[in-house]
Amino acid sequence: MKRNLSCPCGEQITGTDEDDLVEKTQRHLAENHPDHEYSRDEILFIAY
Repeated sequence: MKRNLSCPCGEQITGTDEDDLVEKTQRHLAENHPDHEYSRDEILFIAY
């Protein structure tokens, strides 16, 4: 199960599970990178 993601801006995002990670990543993107949107599959592809 992937629960971590390193955003290129330097932010480290950690979720309790994949659903939580996707939610937190999408929230981070909306707040900090509104011009970037990624699907669940794309987020999990770059997560570890």
